[in-house]
Amino acid sequence: MGSAVKSRVRFGKQESEGKALLETSEIIFRGDFRLKIPFATIQTVKVMGDDLEVGTAEGVAIFELGAATAAKWREKILHPKTRIEKLGIKSGTKVSLIGFENQDDEFEKEIQSTKAVVTPTNQAPPKDCDSIFLRIDTNKQLTLIAKIARGMLGAVVLWIIYPKGKQHITEADVLSAGRKAGLTDIKVVGFSATHTALKFVIPVNKR
Repeated sequence: MGSAVKSRVRFGKQESEGKALLETSEIIFRGDFRLKIPFATIQTVKVMGDDLEVGTAEGVAIFELGAATAAKWREKILHPKTRIEKLGIKSGTKVSLIGFENQDDEFEKEIQSTKAVVTPTNQAPPKDCDSIFLRIDTNKQLTLIAKIARGMLGAVVLWIIYPKGKQHITEADVLSAGRKAGLTDIKVVGFSATHTALKFVIPVNKR
């Protein structure tokens, strides 16, 4: 659910129309052939007229994006947002963590470094909380979403952190549970190498 545009892409002897997506840590192209280029593998990236040229050890991929989009993508590739920035956590943000006990010490350290106000994981989210992070690793834990949603007020954000590429709990499962709880999904970001984060909010007309 990153930035997606229609594009013609050339890579070696292959050329195709398709959809190019700029995700948080990789570029994906789906057309007559497919590409997945993690930012970590990119050796060069430059704008040439209307094209974005992305060089890797495997070769150069040329994305016909238009000058403005090519420049924007280059900037995002060269200066990707940190995880904390993608999740909207800043100094003073009131954050509640649920399900993180002994699970992700690194994430908790990142939050604390921003001087956000963190509610301990064994306490219910306060009424004036800005962001709630719920980590779920089993399908059974999806029931927690409705319970938390009932206590949400105003513009509070609920981030659901769930495993990537697992059959026992899929993105469709998380989306369904959030929507059944009356929430609207508005964003997805890569949380870590093993987990994805889906962002839910209360619909504007119900706040």
